[in-house]
Amino acid sequence: MLLELIGVAIATFCIYVYIRGIEYVVVEQRWIFVCLFLMPLSFIFDNWLKLRNWFVSKVCSAPKLHGKRVQSIQAEIKKWIRDGRQKKLCTGRPGWQTVGLRVGTYKATHHCVNINLMDILNLDVDKQIVKVEPLVTMGQLSHYLIKQGWTIPVLPELDVLTVGGLIMGVGIETSSHKHGLFQHTCVSYDIILADGELVHCSKDENADLFYQIPWSHGTLGFLVAAEIKIIPAKEYVKVQYTPVNDLKSMSMRIKEEAMDEKNDFVECLAYSLDSGVLMTAQMTDSCEQEKVNVISQYWKPWFFEHVKTYLETNTVGVEYIPLRDYYHRHTRSLFWELQDIIPFGNNVLFRYLFGWAMPPQIALLKITSPQIILDLYENKHVVQDMLVPIDDLKQSLECFDNLTQIYPLWLCPFKLYDVPGIIHPHGNNDVMYIDIGAYGSPKRDSFNGPATVKEIEAFVMEKKGFQMLYADSYLSREDFRTMFDHETYDKLRKKYQCKDAFPTIYDKVNRKARK
Repeated sequence: MLLELIGVAIATFCIYVYIRGIEYVVVEQRWIFVCLFLMPLSFIFDNWLKLRNWFVSKVCSAPKLHGKRVQSIQAEIKKWIRDGRQKKLCTGRPGWQTVGLRVGTYKATHHCVNINLMDILNLDVDKQIVKVEPLVTMGQLSHYLIKQGWTIPVLPELDVLTVGGLIMGVGIETSSHKHGLFQHTCVSYDIILADGELVHCSKDENADLFYQIPWSHGTLGFLVAAEIKIIPAKEYVKVQYTPVNDLKSMSMRIKEEAMDEKNDFVECLAYSLDSGVLMTAQMTDSCEQEKVNVISQYWKPWFFEHVKTYLETNTVGVEYIPLRDYYHRHTRSLFWELQDIIPFGNNVLFRYLFGWAMPPQIALLKITSPQIILDLYENKHVVQDMLVPIDDLKQSLECFDNLTQIYPLWLCPFKLYDVPGIIHPHGNNDVMYIDIGAYGSPKRDSFNGPATVKEIEAFVMEKKGFQMLYADSYLSREDFRTMFDHETYDKLRKKYQCKDAFPTIYDKVNRKARK
């Protein structure tokens, strides 16, 4: 009997050591798997996608393919109607392919419709509009447009962000202080409704639907095409880096520069509560050649680390960055999220040897993340963007510091236009807001995962701000409806018979609807 007990104890101990060992490798040494498997696989996938896009543009007719694909989606919805509308509709795109950390659980219980629309359809330089399908990415679009001398007014940083995600969710860039959010640069949308009808909407046609599509997360219909404004592109972005060492001065300077129309781009990286680097920039075709910095070269330092050198040396600097490099400056390090996965990723030797394979695809990181990693991200990690009036920036930074002490923080001002929609200013005027992006592991000992995020959400509500809904949201249904204007949205849900066809926004984005 004693020997059996000893044997059980030894077996239990071995199992415990094995499990702890697995946990250690998965959590603390995840870089091994990422470097050996995900980075090369991401490199192959990226290049396959480029080849696929080249083939479609050179050999196939994207507009003709588009028409057939749209008809296929309509046919599937009409079949769903004939079969009795037994389940609510959603896109068939797997949740792991999206940029957010979570995967929606609703896809397992809904009728998934395949929306395989990933091509650029038309560039009209006379009307200054580009027409695209919803799965066109920012990397794909910037590559296509800049070669032809054009760009879009708001081009969010990460290569993998899609047009559909930026419309149905939210999109912001350092040009947003001039042009607003991504949605404000869109001219029209093509939407397939719950009855299978294809409708075109703009500010002059089906205007009520046009203004409610942004932030609606596919709960009013399926987006199948969008027309976006284009503007002339220039070869370089002239960036001025200005270190700031005082919270009040940092808050005031960001607001002043955001209000200055001469700035094409404005952002700030805060490295502590009272220190950061303010960046103001303008597009230009001329440059001082010795100050050109091609930051996309894989051996170059990660951009946020490069910016930090101006703070450490307390020097003002000027650089000329190629336009496309500037747009995607945070892609290689996924802002600064990769430093938690590959701590030595910015090491000069690693960059020279393996930087060509950076970054690993977000989708591959998600699909290979075990539950222990997901739990860690919920309880010991923050990925949040909170949008607050810029007048409340100082108090907001103090709130984030008090609750999380996450740095760097990404500070990006944007103009919130007084137009109808799910989000709009409280009043009758355009208002300058700012996005506070917090990505990383909190240094505050008092940080308590969901409880802390709830405190931040309450603060943002008090300031009449908004939460980006790609992130974990713990708002109650009532608070969610308070933060986001549902008045016209509810009317359209009724008008277009969405109740039994699509879930509500809240039912798609609240924390319980994601795993």
